[in-house]
Amino acid sequence: MLVDFNTLPEESRVWIYQANRSFSENELEEIQAKLNTFIENWAAHGSDLQAGYTIKYKRFIVLGLNQDLNKATGCSIDASVNFIQQLEKEYDVDLMDKMNVSYKQGEYIAYKSLTDFRKMAKDKAVSKKTIVFNNLVNNVAEFKENWEVPASESWHGRFIK
Repeated sequence: MLVDFNTLPEESRVWIYQANRSFSENELEEIQAKLNTFIENWAAHGSDLQAGYTIKYKRFIVLGLNQDLNKATGCSIDASVNFIQQLEKEYDVDLMDKMNVSYKQGEYIAYKSLTDFRKMAKDKAVSKKTIVFNNLVNNVAEFKENWEVPASESWHGRFIK
């Protein structure tokens, strides 16, 4: 059952998929339609899942699931991963690689491999104040408070002296 992401309870689980490039306006429209259809039909052992999504900065797909109603199961999580993998193929984009880092450079969102980010930190090209995206947050409350933070407040901080 599709609901507005902003109406999900704070403890709702989130999954964040970061694209290696921005989506075009046409791609965003198509992806939103596909997300609407997927979530409307998303179920766990035959029970509807109350879920929503948001797309941030034309490159982050955030799925949210109200687990107070029904919890995600292995099969339902597999279904969402398969759906994301289909988007990857269809739009020739990487959404599953967790070994990459996105951060802000002014209004621009930069995307680097973890190795490149470490090197940039060593070379002082990024600092503790650099705004990073912590895609390891677990729920809506953490997403709102701790997703877009200075590197010093995220796991990224361990690379910056």
